[in-house]
Amino acid sequence: MADPASEKPSRSPVPAAPGEISMERRLLLAFLLMGLVLFLTPYFYPPASPPARPPVAPAKPAAAARPAAAPEARPAPGQVVADREEAFAIETPLSRVVFSNRGAVVRSWVLKRYKDNDGKLLELVHPGAAKTGYPFAVVFKDPKGPGSINDALFVGRPARDGLGIDFEFAAQGIYARKSFRFRRDSYLVDVASEVVSHGRPQAHVLVWRGGFGDRTVPNYVARLRSIYYDELAAKLVAHEVKEAKDAPLSVSGRFSFAGLEDAYFAAVALAPAGTPLELRTYHDMVPQPDGKESPCLGAGFGGPPTFALFVGPKDMDILRRINPKLEQLVDFGWFAFLAKPLFLSLNWINDRWIHNYGWSIVVVTVIINFLLLPLKFSSLKSMKKMQALAPQIAAINEKYKGISLRDPRRAEQNQEIMELYRKHGVNPMGGCFPLLLQIPFFIAFYKVLTVAIELRGASWLWVTDLSQPEHLPIRILPIAMIVSQFVMQKMTPTTTADPVQQRMLLLMPLVLGFMFYGVSSGLVLYWLTSNLVAIAQQWFFNKTIPAPVVAPPPAPRRKKASRR
Repeated sequence: MADPASEKPSRSPVPAAPGEISMERRLLLAFLLMGLVLFLTPYFYPPASPPARPPVAPAKPAAAARPAAAPEARPAPGQVVADREEAFAIETPLSRVVFSNRGAVVRSWVLKRYKDNDGKLLELVHPGAAKTGYPFAVVFKDPKGPGSINDALFVGRPARDGLGIDFEFAAQGIYARKSFRFRRDSYLVDVASEVVSHGRPQAHVLVWRGGFGDRTVPNYVARLRSIYYDELAAKLVAHEVKEAKDAPLSVSGRFSFAGLEDAYFAAVALAPAGTPLELRTYHDMVPQPDGKESPCLGAGFGGPPTFALFVGPKDMDILRRINPKLEQLVDFGWFAFLAKPLFLSLNWINDRWIHNYGWSIVVVTVIINFLLLPLKFSSLKSMKKMQALAPQIAAINEKYKGISLRDPRRAEQNQEIMELYRKHGVNPMGGCFPLLLQIPFFIAFYKVLTVAIELRGASWLWVTDLSQPEHLPIRILPIAMIVSQFVMQKMTPTTTADPVQQRMLLLMPLVLGFMFYGVSSGLVLYWLTSNLVAIAQQWFFNKTIPAPVVAPPPAPRRKKASRR
């Protein structure tokens, strides 16, 4: 594999690939052949003129001048081959893409409005591509195809407006062409690809291997998937790298789109209506920063000779404008029925009013807690009743003290307690109800924070990224959450008189703090806000609603003395 071309738009000559016939020998052979047939077939084999130099892209500096002694390169008749490796840069307000004419591939694809975890502009092409092949290399569907053309030196012809480029190659009976046409204010690219061998079109796919997306996030390999949207089943299908461990996994059909994605970005081909698409999933071993190799997902897509390509963020507004089906790329999981409305509400409040996602999370959390207030009050009333019934429950437990769990009288004990609950209209699960209410919203917030790119990099006060844990030696939000959990635990009516159970309940804040210490800051902010609202509601409840009066347990009857 040749060394990667420089990302700079300047062009520099490179030596011929190993094993390739030098350009000087090709020229000598061409002139000898032309000399032999010059007078015999002047009309069939006219002298070939030097190939037209491609126009210089507007954003590129002028190419360095050749040494005076270097001969002008001339291809053999019928050949279209560049004399050296060149780099071409295309820049739009959204992206900067660097192409190499060796294989007509992409060496760099930068999204200018997004940064990685290191604070640098996001590079979608991973270094691992130097081993596996750069994006948009050709893989033929027929293993006995014309061989690789990914080392061929294509002739690159940039468009006059700087928004497109055409690559062309012809030699030894093989003709290949690739075309990329960008749109100034869109993440869409119109792609055309054609390979003909000895007059016969060759079916192929264009691959993106060696990794994709933001590789600076923890465990980024696990976030990579190949995906396609099956029109017949009306669902998004995803494959992981382990599924292609033994051999590349290939599927084809009427897919609205197909490609690869990470948590927040995607590169997918959109087929013309009624045209089948093919998707291949690859298992690539690529080097990591620590020097070790690990599996990484790659994908190939193709089928139609021309298609639209989306390479950009999984922003729902952007996806919806391009194709409503692309919204399926934002996968909210099993709790989509709750997570998607939650995200839309969060996004609406942020865009219309707050303009900060941290405060928007606070506002949405307060609204959720007040919408659940009637259910919470019902639960708190039940807990108050259970607190008043604690002496009677303790008396029942004392009555059956010392019996084993297998003793039949254990069922009688449970029956007496349940009868007491029914008599006073108490729900024994009332103490757990407030926590259970929060779990669906907790999962929904978790999904929103892990798939919504709008919250990626969103800041709030000292938090630099709500989708990540705090970047502080001591994380403030989890500690504040533990303190608020303790306060709420102390204010909540105690439903048990057992001191051991009371101490176990007081350990719950520490357990939750341990669980939350490594999760995203936005999720901790949601739970902390819920605790603060619950403390205010509990204080109001304790002040306004008196404890229910429950009759004391009847005194145990004395046994009458038996008559003799």
